[in-house]
Amino acid sequence: MNRRSMLQGLALGAALPTLKAASPKKKQALIAITFDLEMSRNFPRQEDTHWDYEKGNLNAETKRYAVEAARRVKARGGAMHFFAVGQVFEQENVDWLRELHEAGHRVGNHTYDHINITATRPGDLQHRFRRAPWLIEGREPAKIVRENIALCSQAMQQRLGFAPVGFRTPGGFREGLQDRPDLRAMLHELGFNWISSKYPGHAITKPGEAPSAAVLESIVAAQAAAQPFRYADGLLEIPMSPISDVTAFRTCRWPLDDFLNAIRLAVTWCIEHGAVFDLLCHPSAMYPSDPEHRTIELICDLVQQAGDRACIATLDEIAAQIP
Repeated sequence: MNRRSMLQGLALGAALPTLKAASPKKKQALIAITFDLEMSRNFPRQEDTHWDYEKGNLNAETKRYAVEAARRVKARGGAMHFFAVGQVFEQENVDWLRELHEAGHRVGNHTYDHINITATRPGDLQHRFRRAPWLIEGREPAKIVRENIALCSQAMQQRLGFAPVGFRTPGGFREGLQDRPDLRAMLHELGFNWISSKYPGHAITKPGEAPSAAVLESIVAAQAAAQPFRYADGLLEIPMSPISDVTAFRTCRWPLDDFLNAIRLAVTWCIEHGAVFDLLCHPSAMYPSDPEHRTIELICDLVQQAGDRACIATLDEIAAQIP
């Protein structure tokens, strides 16, 4: 090696430590927009509690809101994931649901009667059965739960012509179905290889109280606990992400701007961390609370601004990416 080559090599070697290693590409955030198709107590008026007994009797406003939300998400290049209670399929016209499916949106199983699938006593299954116990008389809760889920799938297949995409429990559980291997086995037997049952705990406010920085920090922190995982038996869980519309508008009685701020913070955290976010809303609660679809537009804006760092995804698309 001549002197010039040696000096060039030394110069190159001296420069090497100053070179920055390429940063590893961040994982793309997957943002889901999901609506549970059911009627919600206390909406549109506080005194509206009769919906507890007719969860699937969707009013015109709820259906219109769901269809418009889906249209907006589709226009932004995404698809929504709906979870319907089986009672919905008893309504005279379900063409709108079939049209949602044909447009690429997903419809999953939310049980037939919006039952608590973890109930061990008949009276804890659903308000309807407490009022009309003869509907389930003499049958074990575990059998009722299985039949109620299967009936929803059957109704969807017969009325809409397609099977449900995924299963979501009515209500969310802090640990999902971690302590219920019996329910997980039953759901797997019914054909579901992923479910959505976990809603992580987080701080809330008293009714009408503005969310403090600590409450908002708790909601953001809960996103880490809302990431998909597999149970010991392999069943995939895709949790619901705080904060839900019902928690914000019914439990805490927040104005829309407070809800939007919490959603903005949560989605932003997920985008920054390449995580999953699963918006949990109900059109029956959203049409009186967010009539202009500002929540949907906010999420679509955040995803668009993130470029290739985020995309809108349905839960089955998310499931396909989980090892």
